[in-house]
Amino acid sequence: MNIFFFANSLKKNLQIVLILISFEKIFVYVTIQLSKDVLFMFINKEQLVSYIKKLQEPRILVIGDLAIDEMIYGNAERISREAPVLILRHSYTKLILGAASNAAHNVSVLNDGKVSVIGVCGDDFQAGQLRDTFQKANVNCGLLIVDPSRHTTTKTRISGSISTSITQQIVRIDRQTDGFLSEEIEDELLKQIERAVPDFDAVILSDYHIGTLTSKVIQETIRLANQYNKIIVVDAQKNLGDYKNVTSMTPNLPDTQKSVGFLLETEDDLKRAGDKLLDATNAKSVLITCGADGMFLVRSHGNYTKIPVFNKSEVFDVTGAGDTVTAVYTLALAAGADPVYAAIIGNIAASLVVKQFGCATASIEEILNAVDEL
Repeated sequence: MNIFFFANSLKKNLQIVLILISFEKIFVYVTIQLSKDVLFMFINKEQLVSYIKKLQEPRILVIGDLAIDEMIYGNAERISREAPVLILRHSYTKLILGAASNAAHNVSVLNDGKVSVIGVCGDDFQAGQLRDTFQKANVNCGLLIVDPSRHTTTKTRISGSISTSITQQIVRIDRQTDGFLSEEIEDELLKQIERAVPDFDAVILSDYHIGTLTSKVIQETIRLANQYNKIIVVDAQKNLGDYKNVTSMTPNLPDTQKSVGFLLETEDDLKRAGDKLLDATNAKSVLITCGADGMFLVRSHGNYTKIPVFNKSEVFDVTGAGDTVTAVYTLALAAGADPVYAAIIGNIAASLVVKQFGCATASIEEILNAVDEL
């Protein structure tokens, strides 16, 4: 069997070496602090592969700010005579699930559509596009609440290209209604959540702060998830302290800094930030995603794991990578994985989607192939 061996410099926050070693006997996951400076991490590859194969089993409920990404592509032709602007000849338009919808799409690819979404859309043309895109992605959207007073959140990205260059985004246009839900719509949402939570193995709360996740919705969802002993994972950009008594949360580095009120420049800063979030939320773990520096997992005080990034040379677009991490990490936890293994699987999946343009997904086969190539 194969064992992954990592060595990380804790003081300099740099990955020193990644070595693949073959052993005849089986080791379990263990971290060993040999000195103040170096952390060694051993990963059982057979166990890792076993968890990846189990990602297809859990049923996941995604609750949050649903959105659609409209990708418009064109070839640059000339400068307009009407104004100093570029004229694009339209090539094609692609609709992609974004925000909380992207997390659901990532789950669907891995568990063969055993995922449902609860959220709000408008009574407009884009709502039809959202439903059609969910159906094509094999995501159940039968629990959607229609609010005629709101726009269906749509982010339109216009990108251009020429024969001698890669495609580049030129402008983004957002259609959305800011502000929390009305009391009537909130009550409808809560009824759907109360009916749905018992039927799933895990819940993802995906908060893009567009208004779906009110305080009441957050508190009631967490209460129900704990009542029925469900995994519940939070992906939020701010107000992390509002999410108390969850299984885990997956903030990125900038959002973590905003939440804790200080810069995260060293591993000691990451430890302090993770401990502060654990104290504020009573979460069982916090997974801080650190971009090119990998991830930092904090569980009980004094239990820290630095996970190096698996792909630095082929990053094309980081859009939606956080949704991928949350989706895969949640699936792995629901499949019985230790948080460290769950984080590693999420990290590998993210390393695949950043090679693609726009919000993207990774399949079980792709993740397994990536493990083989490490």
